[in-house]
Amino acid sequence: MTRPIRIFLAGHRGMVGSAILRRLQARQRAGEPIELLTRSRTELDLADAAAVTGFLQAERPDVVILAAAKVGGIEANNTRPAEFIAENLAIALNVIRGAQEAGVTRLLNLGSSCIYPRAAPQPIPEEALLTGPLEPTNEPYAIAKIAAIKLCESFNRQYGTDYRSVMPANLYGPGDNFHPRNSHVLPALIRRFDEAAETGAPEVTIWGTGTPLREFLHVDDMAEAALFVLDLPRDILAAHTQPMLSHINVGSGREIPIADLARLVARITGFTGAIRFDTSQPDGTPRKLMDVKRLANMGWSAKIGLEEGVTGTWKWFRDHRDSLRT
Repeated sequence: MTRPIRIFLAGHRGMVGSAILRRLQARQRAGEPIELLTRSRTELDLADAAAVTGFLQAERPDVVILAAAKVGGIEANNTRPAEFIAENLAIALNVIRGAQEAGVTRLLNLGSSCIYPRAAPQPIPEEALLTGPLEPTNEPYAIAKIAAIKLCESFNRQYGTDYRSVMPANLYGPGDNFHPRNSHVLPALIRRFDEAAETGAPEVTIWGTGTPLREFLHVDDMAEAALFVLDLPRDILAAHTQPMLSHINVGSGREIPIADLARLVARITGFTGAIRFDTSQPDGTPRKLMDVKRLANMGWSAKIGLEEGVTGTWKWFRDHRDSLRT
């Protein structure tokens, strides 16, 4: 009988981690020999180096998927930069170094498109990393994510491990953070327009000018892409990437102005009032479209359209909003 592949999924309760967990559980039900290892934050604090090392040494997983991170929108990044850089650096170092020390040869690190320079060429290729200044509003978080990529590259170079990273576009979907002040743009819009429609508010005000272009990727597509990259034979991955390039862009390949996104969310939620833009607030990066040709050439592309995905996410929010109110 084939020994099950032991997979430690760090961050299984987050939006991305829970989507990956659903897919791995589906593989189990289909008969794949997979043994899943998960721990909540109360069971294992990933910022605690000794605890992470002890866990990995004891459990000896075959594969580690690092989906854990401290995340937030523009306001959260602006007001708590020390937390964002320190906690994410600690998580990356503890898990990636701990995995290598425990003999784990396969690891998938989940990052963010914010790793790229503010003025990167559009669409953004993987090679744009470290070619210019970052967007100031999320620089601390981005630096931590860049460090995670370089940790993977460095361990691959020195120890011959197979540590890969995927860099998704803006993610959304079931399990997202809908906090009124700490969420990203799409869940924030869904919550605000849903509440405005319910109360009959005459208008909704959006931060910024509404002109920045954003690409959105449904979390279920991201989960599928992550496991696709993890499963790629090493020679196929190497054939499509330059030497030691450990990160791969994941996106939909499509972008939309924030103003049009707001109108889409308003229509889906049934809000019929006015949409105002507060131009005194920051826009963030003007444009951030991922170049996803490399992943497409390896055989994967996104399947969930924005309207379909936003509608499903809004329905999920409606089903869970009483437990999400803060």
